[in-house]
Order: sequence, then C-alpha cells, then structure tokens
Amino acid sequence: MNILRMIWKNLRHGYQTLLFPSRPKVTSRFRGLVQFNPEYCTGCAVCKMRCTSRAIEFKPGKGEFTWSYNPGQCTFCGRCVEGCSEHALKAGHPEHALSQEEACPPIYLTPGELSLSYTLARKPPVRKPVAAPAPKPAAAEPQPAAASASSAQAPNPINGGAQ
Repeated sequence: MNILRMIWKNLRHGYQTLLFPSRPKVTSRFRGLVQFNPEYCTGCAVCKMRCTSRAIEFKPGKGEFTWSYNPGQCTFCGRCVEGCSEHALKAGHPEHALSQEEACPPIYLTPGELSLSYTLARKPPVRKPVAAPAPKPAAAEPQPAAASASSAQAPNPINGGAQ
C-alpha cells in the first residue's frame, strides 16, 4: 500500500527534479567537432598520426588520398589540430586544414551519421627557389713590371742581404 501512495504523490506533485536543458552551456574554449578544409590539406597525414582515438583515417593512393573523420570515436582532445597547424607553419603555409567548432556536437541516432570522408588529389610539394651562387670576383693578373720591382727589393741570400 505504501508504494501506491508514493506513486500517487509523485504523479500529483509533478517533477521533483530540474529538467536538463536541450543544449548544455559550454565554456569559452570548448573543443567540439573537427572541421576539415580540403583546400589547405597537403596530405601529410600528421593528423592521423597524432589522433590517439583513431577517429581520423588517412589512406594514400596513386595521385590521391582519402581523409576520413568519425566523430563517434573522437575524444575532442585537439591534438590533430595542433599537429596540422605546426606542420603548416613549418612548411610556410599561413592556413591549415583542421580546426574545431566551439559548440556541442549535434545529437545523432545512427552510428556514422556525422562521419566525413574526402578523396583529394595530391598537391605537388612547393619548392623554394634556390638562389644562384654569386659570381666569383675576377682574380687580378700579376703585372710583369710589379713582379720585377718586387724581386729587386728582395734581400740577397748569398751576401747576407746586402745589395
């Protein structure tokens, strides 16, 4: 009987707890889904090597490569984005291919619903122009008159340097 009274009391008074908001508030440096910009991707695969959760897959091919991202496996650590930006700076590129959203990921009901996959053509490496070596200065040719004048002033080893 006590259980029926408890159920009736709960039904009559309504919710006794706070309802969870549809979207929780996030802090200012929240790291969300990884965003990929294929325009800036060089195909270096640093992001795949840095991804500890194996959410990023990189499959090389002849003249092209496939980049895939599965947010269901992602831990949103940001290591892939850091690696991409470091590699881009070392290569002299101002932009890098990966970034992260500052919002919560959307709710999805089927596995792989948010997965992304791109097949891109490989870009040839950008080579810095090699500077041509500076021309060597022309060596001064010895003048015959100066050579005879310098030999006249040299000490004579036979007579002890006396002339």
